Amino acid sequence: MSSLGLAMPVGDENKDKPTDQIEVSSPPRLAQRSRVWRFGFALVLLSAALVLLGVGVGSTGWESVATMWEQTLAMQIVWDIRLPRTLGAWLAGSLLGLSGAVAQGLFRNPLADPYLLGSASGASLGVSTALTLFGVSPFATAWLVRLGLTGAAFIGAVSAVLLTLLLARGVQHTLRLLLAGVIVGVVLGAVGSLVTMLRPDIVQAMQAFMLGSTGFIGWSACAVMVSVLVMCVLASVALSHALDGLSLGEATAASLGLPLPQMRAALVVVIALSAGTAVAQAGLIVFVGLAAPHLVRSVVKTTHASLIVLASLMGAVLLTAADILSRWLIAPQELPVGVLTAILGGGYLLRLMHSQRRYENGGGL
Repeated sequence: MSSLGLAMPVGDENKDKPTDQIEVSSPPRLAQRSRVWRFGFALVLLSAALVLLGVGVGSTGWESVATMWEQTLAMQIVWDIRLPRTLGAWLAGSLLGLSGAVAQGLFRNPLADPYLLGSASGASLGVSTALTLFGVSPFATAWLVRLGLTGAAFIGAVSAVLLTLLLARGVQHTLRLLLAGVIVGVVLGAVGSLVTMLRPDIVQAMQAFMLGSTGFIGWSACAVMVSVLVMCVLASVALSHALDGLSLGEATAASLGLPLPQMRAALVVVIALSAGTAVAQAGLIVFVGLAAPHLVRSVVKTTHASLIVLASLMGAVLLTAADILSRWLIAPQELPVGVLTAILGGGYLLRLMHSQRRYENGGGL
């Protein structure tokens, strides 16, 4: 008898079974659900603390909110600049975390990120095209002013996803969809680089977009992101049982009677809408959508319904913290928030890979 068999008490239901057939019971579902709720509550509290901290961080470093409350000009700065920027970072991170969790569940790949369907390259091409057309003609300038660079980025991101779906001939085959997204991303990225090379005067603006920034987010952008976030959370949670089924394999999910083509199409729309909205408002911010679901899984094991909500909260915490650091580290100057997310997210994933390699080697270095 193994040491595990000696340690586990044998109940009445197992007394007639051989030792090697005794089932070790999993943790009670109630305890697991309680742990999920506690973790979610902790993320909400951390989000609230970060929002308060972000309101007090400006070009001069940290300032007390109580002190600023007595100054009319300071409170106007908080209301018009710092608060919408901090909330915008929280919302953009939440959208990226949600889309990352959905993408990893849809493609059954822990390395999938929100930009896997070509939305990042499409958004950058849309921005470079819009910047190139400024000043070409009075009609084009007026149209682009009304549209805005955020609208151009969103249209570019959604158009890239539609091109991916066209190239993959729908959503029936996950592998074909994945390969089509990679191809579209490479091609549109090359076209965007060509446009930037032909117009050197837009290089600085494109660099700011590629590195990501929350400095231009206002209340209207926050309203747009809130609306999209609510829709995407409701849709993805409603479709989470499809992701649970896909985690067991395509054949098993089909045998459960799930309408996989329709559900895949809806999940692709969620990924495109959430990632496209975040990119349009904050630029290309990397690693948040990739790292947020990993961080959640390292703490709790749960179904995709809870994972999506927790990954959304985790992405919000990550981007809000990165935004605060980008303003505070070298104040009064500012670091691009995408640089910090790349460094922190990349470092975390490297540590994760190193830990996994040590585990596979039996704990050796």
